[in-house]
Parts: sequence; C-alpha cells; structure tokens
Amino acid sequence: MVTTPPSLSARGLCFAYDGHDVLHDVGLELPPGTVTAIAGPNGSGKSTLIEILAGVRTPRAGRVDADTPVALVLQRPAAPESLPVTVHDVVAMGTWGRSRRRDARAAIAEAIAAVDLAGFERRPLAGLSGGQRQRAMLAQGIVQDARVLLLDEPAANLDAASRERTRQILADQAAAGRAVACVSHDEASIAAADRVVRLEAGRRVGASTTF
Repeated sequence: MVTTPPSLSARGLCFAYDGHDVLHDVGLELPPGTVTAIAGPNGSGKSTLIEILAGVRTPRAGRVDADTPVALVLQRPAAPESLPVTVHDVVAMGTWGRSRRRDARAAIAEAIAAVDLAGFERRPLAGLSGGQRQRAMLAQGIVQDARVLLLDEPAANLDAASRERTRQILADQAAAGRAVACVSHDEASIAAADRVVRLEAGRRVGASTTF
C-alpha cells in the first residue's frame, strides 16, 4: 500500500508567552486532499498553532516541515470605509513576486471565480458583506498557489449560508489536491472536516489518527 506523504507535518511543538507555555508537545500531519479542523475552547492555543504552522511564530521547541509553500488566511471582521482597495486589489496582493503579469492576471481571475466573486472585482472591500469579504481574503490565499492553505476562523461572524459556502470552497480546494487546515468553533464545519485536531489547554486531545 502506497501512503501519500503529508504536505506539512509538525512534531513536539511548544510555545510560550512571557515564559508560560501555551502549547505543549503538539504534533499533527496535514495530508494533501484533506480538510483538517483545529478545534477547542477559547484559549486552547488554536490560533497560536496555526500561526506556527504558517511560519508567523517560532516555536520554543519542536519543528514544522513542509514540502511546499504555505498560505495563511486570517479573519478580517471589518474594513474601514476609507480603505481604497477593491476585491481585485486584495486578491492581487497574493501574486506579489510572480514574474509574469499575464500569469498573475489569469490567476487572479481564477481565484476570484473560485470563491464566487466574479463580477465583484471593482467593488470596494469595505462595501462587501462579511461573507464576501472573507471570501475575498480566501481568494488571496488561493491565488498564491500554495499547496497548504491555513485559515483562522473562516466562518466567524458569518451567516449560515456564508458558512456553508465557505465550507464548500474549502472542500473544493482540498479536492484539487491542497492540504487545508482551519481553526474553527463552527460545529458544522468541524463535522464536515476529514480530520479533527482538538486542543485543550495547549495539548492535543482525543486524536482521531495514530499520529
């Protein structure tokens, strides 16, 4: 039996704030083609873990190994009315560093279509609903063409229809071969995930896999 190696793996992760550990020896694997929900009560270390996986924070101990670029999508609950950026501008930020403008234009259009925002390219970000704004940020992650997509509370502050659409978009991205992981309190999103990593007081509990 051939086992597909994980796109990202973490082992023995510990992280401390002001000398106090908030993550204790946490490990996980993110296989390609799957959605992993990172669940647990407030203060259990979920957001800290996703930031370590994305390389935003450095663990006190342990290591993260990824065989591919990683994209992090953060929650954006509000946008100032004076912020002069459009949906296209937000998504285009994810293409910075691409060497060919033609490739970047095509990638932006494909990412916007993937999150059902075609026709909204010139809409100001501040004029979108919460669900549309979150999907624009998701498109920014998708356009990076990273094979690991990490999200922090993508369903937060969204209505039921927007949460369902976000779940479907993430499932579609996994079906395309990406490894998707998202911090979530949304029970429907947790139930729909292929794998669940549960944290309590900074420790992984109730692991549903042998890792």
